[in-house]
Amino acid sequence: MELTAYFKHFMNTYRGLDDYLVEIDGQTMHEWNYEDGCLFVGASKMYEETGDKDYLDYIERMVSPYIKEDGTIISYHIEEYNLDFVNAGKIFYFLYDKTKDEKYRRACETLMTQLKYQPRLTTGNFWHKLIYPFQVWLDGLYMGQPFYMEYENRWDGRRRYYDILNQFNQVRKLLYDEKTGLYYHAYDEYKDRKWADPETGLSPNFWLRSIGWYLMALADCYDLASEELYDVKARFGELLREAVHGVLQYQDPESKLFYQLIALPQQEGNYLETSGSLMVAYAIIKGCQTGALLKEKYMEKGKEIYSQVLKQKFYTDKDGIDHLADTCAVAGLGPRNERDGSVGYYLSEPVVDDDVKAVGVLMMVTALLMKEERQR
Repeated sequence: MELTAYFKHFMNTYRGLDDYLVEIDGQTMHEWNYEDGCLFVGASKMYEETGDKDYLDYIERMVSPYIKEDGTIISYHIEEYNLDFVNAGKIFYFLYDKTKDEKYRRACETLMTQLKYQPRLTTGNFWHKLIYPFQVWLDGLYMGQPFYMEYENRWDGRRRYYDILNQFNQVRKLLYDEKTGLYYHAYDEYKDRKWADPETGLSPNFWLRSIGWYLMALADCYDLASEELYDVKARFGELLREAVHGVLQYQDPESKLFYQLIALPQQEGNYLETSGSLMVAYAIIKGCQTGALLKEKYMEKGKEIYSQVLKQKFYTDKDGIDHLADTCAVAGLGPRNERDGSVGYYLSEPVVDDDVKAVGVLMMVTALLMKEERQR
């Protein structure tokens, strides 16, 4: 299967999601958002593996108009303290390295200023957003922490490594379920949201993609963690191994993929979800490549998930156009009484083809496997 053609067609036709359309100085453009960030990162990984300038040109064309010379990010609002905004900023490191344009370094400083003042739970964890006070979501670990760690590596002397690690350790303490080996989607410190258990503060279900975000965050932070602070790197490895072991218990034995509500395979309306399955594959393959996971034990598992996604979720329509099917468009909790975290809620969200998050992660996993093949 030739995925390059699919990736390039997607890049040539994707101009952003209508959900993020805003008016800026009389011009209609897309608001800075985390979903596009997945595509930017995926394209950067494909560029690094192939050297194909189409990927680099696409990233520059999409990102550069948002960044002013002083590092201001057009349509970004620091006062929202939204961790999702940080995810797309991971591409600034790549663009700074490739172009040497100082505006990208300044843009990193813009986002790092947010993280320095991001509101926190009493445990030290970042709030997910200002509109989600005293809440930590698994999603936020992927959105913010790898960006934070790379900043520490480049420009802050790794001074805040233990702040990063503490946030993962607290998530392990608060959101991990010993009985299932899975992580709940979110935790409310005040325990008063409609979705929060009044005793534990936890959301009521295990959502595949939230676990996928968390797994990818662990794999990326393990990779980024310096050997010089070995205790930090070792702890990321421990957390990744434990989380991967937990997730693999719920791999569907027939399809080899994972359900939207991962622990409820028999639930009516539940379905094998693409983006989360790809995220599990990413974490496993990257964990094997970086030494966090034993290749002999896990690599074929990661490859199997990837190959089965392509076999079962990738199709060509009657017009000859390729598509990646069955991704949950979006899911969250609150901020008030909506999105209550119930089974019915998670299974009510739209299921779509060619979701930008799924395509971005598919690019990331494809690049990892190209690297694996190259190094054999």
